[in-house]
Amino acid sequence: MASRLATFRRILFWAPLCCWLTVLLPPPVSPLRPWLQVLTGPWGHGKGDTLIVLAAEEVAGPMLGLHTYWRMVNAVYQWRQGHYQRMVLSGHNSSLLMRDFAIQQGVPSDAIQVENESKTTREQALRLAALLGQSTGRRLVLLTSDFHCRRASAALRRAGLIIDALPAPDAGKRLNSWTSRFEVAADLALETIKWAEYGRRGWL
Repeated sequence: MASRLATFRRILFWAPLCCWLTVLLPPPVSPLRPWLQVLTGPWGHGKGDTLIVLAAEEVAGPMLGLHTYWRMVNAVYQWRQGHYQRMVLSGHNSSLLMRDFAIQQGVPSDAIQVENESKTTREQALRLAALLGQSTGRRLVLLTSDFHCRRASAALRRAGLIIDALPAPDAGKRLNSWTSRFEVAADLALETIKWAEYGRRGWL
């Protein structure tokens, strides 16, 4: 009983301390930085002819979720570099809003292809493989949030697509604001759980 009480006291001491260190330590020495790097995986060169952009969260009403919005901002920036001939947008309902955003930012409507059924990264991988699996000779580049990139790229490759990964700065940018670091830590923790579950199911 005494040993359990001592363990409980240590948890009460160290857990809040670790949380505060996570928030207060600057990005170069924050434990969140290497954690994010693991989830991001290797960066590709980002040059291809087909840019795949995955939707993130769904929100009520005709509005892009925050993670999806930043993915699209980066997608439009990449499109303007002149490397791409086609943009493929994937995600239930959100892909239609992503298409409207891209068109408003100057991406030609006839260059956009929409996959509007998938609700998870696994479904996106399978549906995109069916949609793009016959795209012989095309160089596919996947753009998604940095912390989502390793799992998403592995899922698409597992489904049979040959892709280059291009992480969009998201959690990496939010780390620079100490007020956002708790939220970043929560995103990384959830993504780690999903990554482990996808690995357990053989989806990576």
